[in-house]
Amino acid sequence: MQAEIGIIGGTGLYDPNLFKSVEDVEVETPYGLPSDSIQIGELNGKRVAFVARHSRKHTIRPTDVNSRANIFALKSIGVRRILAPAAVGSLREELRPGDVVFVDQFIDRTTRREQSFYTGREVCHISVAEPMCPELRRILIGAAETLNINAHNNGTYVCIEGPRFSTKAESKMFRMWGADIVGMTLVPECVLAREAEICYSSIATVTDYDVWKDQPVSADEVVKIMSANIEKVKRIIIEAISRMPAECLCECRSALKTALI
Repeated sequence: MQAEIGIIGGTGLYDPNLFKSVEDVEVETPYGLPSDSIQIGELNGKRVAFVARHSRKHTIRPTDVNSRANIFALKSIGVRRILAPAAVGSLREELRPGDVVFVDQFIDRTTRREQSFYTGREVCHISVAEPMCPELRRILIGAAETLNINAHNNGTYVCIEGPRFSTKAESKMFRMWGADIVGMTLVPECVLAREAEICYSSIATVTDYDVWKDQPVSADEVVKIMSANIEKVKRIIIEAISRMPAECLCECRSALKTALI
């Protein structure tokens, strides 16, 4: 089974009715098993693979997501582009719950995650100066504009270890650093995609104002807003996939050219 586009879905996005002719595929990797079996089906005439980031039953903590296995598995079945929806908290007044943010930068605050496939004799210094695929971001931005969905075309994502939410002091510090949203899953996922020379772009959906706004964040609140965002994200994905050209015109496909030592 082969696919050209991958979706690594966050909480709630799993929907067996999103694709036609769906088949479940078990993929073993040198890094262990992916978060769940991979669903491969057809969407807008393209072969698309879906993997539930936290498993379909949401039993995997952010720290424990096996991103190396997820990315390796998608690469092994032919995936060249990855769309990565995820829920985030807002660090800016103008980024309201329900908004979509097309991330272009990140700040890494994780501490326990392996961020490279190259842990043996070969060392990889991958460039993530621009961590999202510019071509894929442009396609997503155009899709949201066509659908009249309120989206922000850039944003800096601070990735925390989790699974706990931020303290007020941390949240205020992230704002001082210039971060716009906070989440738990972007890193190392996007870094590994770059090492695998796969185009990658995040679709961040705001579920709450982080605690800097003196509004307590609860899992129930996040799930409620997130559920309302699901259909919006699906519409963006469907429209974006219809716009994707056959060939990738960015530099993601040659990311390793000057990275290996």
